Amino acid sequence: MPERTRVAIIGAGPAGLLLSHLLDRYGIESVVVDSRTREEIETTIRAGILEQGTVEILTDTGASDRVLTVGQKHEGIELRFAGEGHRIDFTDTVGRAVWLYPQHEVLKDLVAARLAAGQDLRFGVTAQRVEDAETTQPRVVGQDAEGNAVEIEADVVVGADGSRSVARETVTGAYGGCFREYPFAWFGILCQAPPSSEELIYSNSSDGFALISQRSHDVQRMYFQCAPDSDTEAYSEEQLWTMLQSRVPGTTLNQGRIFQRDVLRFRSFVAHEMRRGRVVLVGDAAHTVPPTGAKGMNLAVADVILLTAALRALLLDHDEALLDAYPDSARQRIWKAQHFSWWMTSMLHLEPGAGDFDRMRQIGELRTVVESHAGRTYLAEAYTGWPLPGGLPGLE
Repeated sequence: MPERTRVAIIGAGPAGLLLSHLLDRYGIESVVVDSRTREEIETTIRAGILEQGTVEILTDTGASDRVLTVGQKHEGIELRFAGEGHRIDFTDTVGRAVWLYPQHEVLKDLVAARLAAGQDLRFGVTAQRVEDAETTQPRVVGQDAEGNAVEIEADVVVGADGSRSVARETVTGAYGGCFREYPFAWFGILCQAPPSSEELIYSNSSDGFALISQRSHDVQRMYFQCAPDSDTEAYSEEQLWTMLQSRVPGTTLNQGRIFQRDVLRFRSFVAHEMRRGRVVLVGDAAHTVPPTGAKGMNLAVADVILLTAALRALLLDHDEALLDAYPDSARQRIWKAQHFSWWMTSMLHLEPGAGDFDRMRQIGELRTVVESHAGRTYLAEAYTGWPLPGGLPGLE
């Protein structure tokens, strides 16, 4: 016989765990399953720039306080081009900020908060399919780490299981969405060295894009534009430092031992459908963005706010109106974020085969942004995050 819960959540990432956390505030029980172990979830290092609204949700609901003590508040970024640096001051233009706080740290906080609250959080459980989506009792079918069958029946099933979502196939099919593949990627490194800059540097150079970031007081995260099929072991450390330094003229990078390398491909995706019956998608299961605009995790949080309000109305007030409206409401922010991410990407990266006209047009666009109060304000407003949707009692 299947187990029973109100909401079955597939995926213990930021979206799934935050949704469970917020539902619990309204007395709505849930079960969260994830194929990974707790250690895998908490130690897979991923970048994280949190919008101010995301930080406020985490702190105001008791999900995290470390974001304020361990995370680094950034009140601006630097755009570097034509050998010059131009600071975009967030507080001066929009009165907001962002926090550099890696995603795995957010997950540590959310896992700890959910386990402390007695959450039914199951690691090593692989969801294989979702059945009966069109009924009022959809089911998650899968197996645990020992190969035992698992079946969870719920009022609603939520797919928060990332870009290879099992739930997405139920809602919209394996490839049911708008898709864009970019002709370049980021070659990323982690190195043992103090920060080269107090704030992030987004650099457009004749050699290609570079991003200079940090992880802590003695670890830096840096990226440079590369081909999508680049081999992470094809370069010596000396070659990597030469390429990075050439793309950030005007700043001398602090160099140190490189202990991690990876290639991050650029893809955009928006599912045609975010709901089928009582099965709903949130976060990367419904959409992905290139990392340039730092929108991925923040967009998932915005989805969760909308879906929490919809599930609260459905399960406590028997009102399905907000759930019906959820896909269209979420898409408004999703496509704004897609545009911003595409805009930042196209403005900063060199397209293969680009000529002199394309290069000089990019410089003209960058000057238009940094020399205009309206241009700086748009970038700051989008980067720090548009207002989050309301509708949650106690969270407005």
